[in-house]
Amino acid sequence: MKSKIFVILKKEMRELFRDKKSLAMMLIIPFLIPVLVLGMSALFEFQMKEDEENKQLYFAYELTEMEKEIAEALELKVIIQSEEELTENLKQEKIDFYIGKDKNKNPNSFVINKGDITTNTALATLFIEHYKQQLQSNYLIENNLNPNLVLNMVTVEENVVDEKATEENYFANYIKNYAFLFIMMAIVVSATYPATDTTAGERERGTLETLLTFPVKSRDIIIGKYLSITLSSIITGIISLLLATVSLGISQQLFSLYKGLHMIYSMESIFYGIVVIIVYSFFISGLCIAIASKSKTFKEAQSALTPLNFISFFPGMIAFMIGTKSSLLLSCVPFLNFTMLFTDITNGTIHFGNILVMILSSVFYISLVLVFIIKQYKSERVLFVK
Repeated sequence: MKSKIFVILKKEMRELFRDKKSLAMMLIIPFLIPVLVLGMSALFEFQMKEDEENKQLYFAYELTEMEKEIAEALELKVIIQSEEELTENLKQEKIDFYIGKDKNKNPNSFVINKGDITTNTALATLFIEHYKQQLQSNYLIENNLNPNLVLNMVTVEENVVDEKATEENYFANYIKNYAFLFIMMAIVVSATYPATDTTAGERERGTLETLLTFPVKSRDIIIGKYLSITLSSIITGIISLLLATVSLGISQQLFSLYKGLHMIYSMESIFYGIVVIIVYSFFISGLCIAIASKSKTFKEAQSALTPLNFISFFPGMIAFMIGTKSSLLLSCVPFLNFTMLFTDITNGTIHFGNILVMILSSVFYISLVLVFIIKQYKSERVLFVK
């Protein structure tokens, strides 16, 4: 039996490497991952620099020495223009808001003029709040009172447990997690085309009928096809992981955003990443064959498999965005379990129990899918799908 499976596997792999489209799916798709990593890193750096450049306030009056000191302490860029000019710029949406003073009230009466009710004026509020605290502090000192006892009766302190939990580290974790998500998508894309071609495609060309007349059991045929698709998916996954690792290293050198952070996956993370890739390839390949086998034509199979790309990607993306934590229960949920484990691996937290549950549950799902496919191919009805 093993020799017959090997013959089928050899035949399928030969056809796979001869087919330019299959090779493109298997080898070219992974090269989009560095584009994703470098592109998103460039976007993150641009956003951070833009945020730094936007730390500027427009004033319609000359600042006092105290106000200048506060602006300097907050690292704000101060731009002073006439009220008429600022109002005109506001109408033309060149600026979002500016700070003025109510001339009919005391000198400390500020007015924040903005173009839209939804405009975020937090920066102006921060400046005014610091000015207010400084005035109160000066007043208390003049009256021989300790400002700390009055103004700091209630204090709030933010304690960051993880010293690495900076904004830059958030971006680093974000890009590393999304790299893994796109590795999963690359595996799905790699499995989709050969699964379609070796099932619905062979049925449409009439070669499946010839293959089933050979003195080979249907089980051997299915396992041979299944292993060939799985092997191509594993190759795609490993190439994608290596390219993702290299592109993360390049990103760390190119972008100041990641300076001082550990961007490259550790050897432990790569090892467990490969384990997840292998199990996921077995799982997704069986699913692709099962879906494609129920289709009459190549085009129909492609249409049926298209939603699988979204199903494999979006649950993980949503789970990452809302901060879902991995658990033994989630390790049993198809698609979501792989994403959760990838997230753990990225963060350097390896839960062996979750990995074991993922492997066992995946073996169960794969067994069900293979039993379904083998049962279908044992019947001649596979040649005449309704």
